Amino acid sequence: MQELSLNVLDIVQNSIKAKATLIEISIKKCTDNKTILISISDNGCGMTKEQIEQVVDPFYTTRTTRKVGLGVPFFKMSAEMTGGSFFIDSEVGKGTVINACYNYENIDMMPIGDMAATILSLVSVNPDIDFVYLYEINQKSFIMDTRQIKVILEGMPVNSHEVLSFIKDFINENQSEIDCKN
Repeated sequence: MQELSLNVLDIVQNSIKAKATLIEISIKKCTDNKTILISISDNGCGMTKEQIEQVVDPFYTTRTTRKVGLGVPFFKMSAEMTGGSFFIDSEVGKGTVINACYNYENIDMMPIGDMAATILSLVSVNPDIDFVYLYEINQKSFIMDTRQIKVILEGMPVNSHEVLSFIKDFINENQSEIDCKN
């Protein structure tokens, strides 16, 4: 994958398959230590310690349509190639947290990509799942939370064209504002 946003999309698909009803995605950039932390957490079915060990193996997958599962191994590799780190914490019945920390000055750092498009794809296809997206640089941040949007909509589908357009503009404008200040 050429952009981290596509890798995030792939990892979140695992959360969806794990029957998560709430998925949180955060991107936190710290210019002091030159890192970007991408975190994906869910309240899905969780994994055992054995499953956590297996999920980083590219030749392990729970899918029956193919014999390899590259999403988590690529995410791990992309972080570690920059001198960063990767960590999974999961508890059966409670959910999973995946953290990938990147050294963004490393030559192997991939671009983050279009996170607004990634979030839109997820919301449009999964309107019954709640998504929280946090974007932060040096502790300046914004949050897009579909739970709050659903309250404001009073029954209008969160995946309607108008709402998706609003979400896209909201994410892009807020990210641009934070990016310009840093």
